[in-house]
Amino acid sequence: MHEMVKGSNVSLSALSDNVGSVVVGLGWASPSGEGDADVSVLLLDADGKVRNDTDFYFYNNPVAADGSVQLLGKTPTENGNVDRIGFDLTAVPAEVDRIVVAASRYESARFGELEDLRVTLADAAGEQLLQFAVDDADSVSAVIFGELYRRDREWKFRAVGQGYAAGLAGLATDFGVNIDDDAGAVEATALDGADGGDEADTATTAASAPVEPTTGTSLDAIPAPRSSDDTTGAEPAKPLAGRPRTAKKKVTLPKTARKSLAENEAWSQARLFPVSVLKSDRDREMRATSVLLSVMAQVPEFGRRLTAGFGAPAGRMETFTEVTLPHGDTPRRPDGVIRVERAGKLWTALVETKTNGNALKPDQVQAYMDIAARRGYEAVITLSNDVALEGSPLVDVKIDGRRKHKVALRHLSWAEVAYQAQMLIRHEGVGNAAHAWLLHELLHYLQHENSGCHGFQNMGAAWVPVRNGIDDETLCQGDPRALEVVESWERLVRQVCLRLGGELGQKVLPVQRAKRGADPEARRASLADRLCTEGRLQAELRIEGTPGLLAVTADLRTGRLRTSFEIPAPEQGYPLSWAKRLVRRLDEAPADLHVETLVDGETGGPRGTLEKLRPEPADMLPKNSATTITGFRLSLFKGMGSGRGNAESGFIRSVDDAVHRFYTAVVVHLDGPVRRGSTKERVSAG
Repeated sequence: MHEMVKGSNVSLSALSDNVGSVVVGLGWASPSGEGDADVSVLLLDADGKVRNDTDFYFYNNPVAADGSVQLLGKTPTENGNVDRIGFDLTAVPAEVDRIVVAASRYESARFGELEDLRVTLADAAGEQLLQFAVDDADSVSAVIFGELYRRDREWKFRAVGQGYAAGLAGLATDFGVNIDDDAGAVEATALDGADGGDEADTATTAASAPVEPTTGTSLDAIPAPRSSDDTTGAEPAKPLAGRPRTAKKKVTLPKTARKSLAENEAWSQARLFPVSVLKSDRDREMRATSVLLSVMAQVPEFGRRLTAGFGAPAGRMETFTEVTLPHGDTPRRPDGVIRVERAGKLWTALVETKTNGNALKPDQVQAYMDIAARRGYEAVITLSNDVALEGSPLVDVKIDGRRKHKVALRHLSWAEVAYQAQMLIRHEGVGNAAHAWLLHELLHYLQHENSGCHGFQNMGAAWVPVRNGIDDETLCQGDPRALEVVESWERLVRQVCLRLGGELGQKVLPVQRAKRGADPEARRASLADRLCTEGRLQAELRIEGTPGLLAVTADLRTGRLRTSFEIPAPEQGYPLSWAKRLVRRLDEAPADLHVETLVDGETGGPRGTLEKLRPEPADMLPKNSATTITGFRLSLFKGMGSGRGNAESGFIRSVDDAVHRFYTAVVVHLDGPVRRGSTKERVSAG
């Protein structure tokens, strides 16, 4: 990988032959586990200015209508986060001379509070081509990490590392963007759902196309997207209404279902994708592949969302199932093929699917990698219930280094597919009523108990022996079974984040605390040793818009799950006022909620259940008035399932239910951090 220094540049074609599409990643680590930033992209002409305000891409305007830019979202790493951006360089308009890639922090936050600031660039096969570390971003709230620019009909990358004390406003206005001052929050519109009863929430923002009032089916009210990737007749994306607004849109949870017209509850609603007839694993795999690929081809927003991160261009997509391809004496039949056409060029990926917890077969995937390399295909995509972990591939394949053509091996879990469908139909909006209905039917299919597409659902063969070893104190450090359980726990936590994030319409990410430079395998080995000595599995979840981290602890010695949340003490006021206000905010929280007062940064303060503290909030205060209260910890406890699977009595179901209950019963009642309010409030902090 090419290491760059500030001010240096490099030709992309000198690093790879496969740079028509690239993925740029902006990464950082937070010592506290809570720091974050937002990426932005500006397309500039030869004068160094945006052509118009739509050339400014950020979370309220994440996708270019021509598919040249797409913000792909955050991915957790062992040290922090990487925020990825996909660029289809073949689709960038000719009048665009430079592409600036930047990130900004909000309110009074500065980049000096983050560590390991870096930018990476990968080619269409997923190979990391370059890296640049930003070392001197201390008191600034916005940073240009780098820029892509044209020279002599080829693309180059320049390492910039320039900071802006004026924040996002200073950065954007310097390049000609007219930032609007958001006078107020953008209201969300809750719309009736497509299920004859379910109601899906979508939100419109200043960046969304206007929605005409409708009557009859509520699906007509689902807002059009900010952009469209369909190049085969779909309506072009409408430009931003007015100036860009950087206040994030609000979204609301789905409302209660409307009363069904069924005569009794035994009636089953007719479905586009029936699942009751599925009898075998082969039936489930074939049906799931066909259902998913057909919806990807028919709903451009969805198909693009799943393939953009794999290097696919924006273009006309067609999908196929049960295709026969030659491979030695025995032809192979991958479960599916995805082909995308743009400007006369084809991007092709083979698809291998597993359902119902079945594992991917290395020999099958290896054969498809060999076929893809020989035929010039770009990727092999695997789909299964399992969740891939950083630094720990689900399938090990051998790559023939003598071959010039590189094939990317990418994995999707069914939980990720369901998450993307939820985000589109419940929170972001899609192009028209038919697309929304198709996505709704797909989501119903994936979540049906008979589809086999429920995501990660088995803690593995090591689960029971490890639990028994902890009970009888015979589990020793270095036992490989403990490492297997830690990996399964990490997969479960990632899936819990996807499910909660899809329901809320917010980013929910696992927090990975590790020493800088530590690789994922070393971090998991350390956690496995702690499991052997302490008997606990622990995780922290960062939920966008909440004032702290949601912690989950599974104590295998006692068989109990603990979900908790720490609230820092206010900077002003009196402790008794803090206690009374907290009790009022938790008026609808469960009576068995444990409240613990944190003193001098440590535990050991007063504690009690909410039921006992409601009449006497003063009981939350230390007897010694000179003791400094630093915050409060809220906790719920429940028994955890003993089984390794996803049944009612299983461990996986108990963790999922515990996190969901704690969020809906406790976290939603807590005040969030200072709102990312008007543009003026947010970008003038620098």
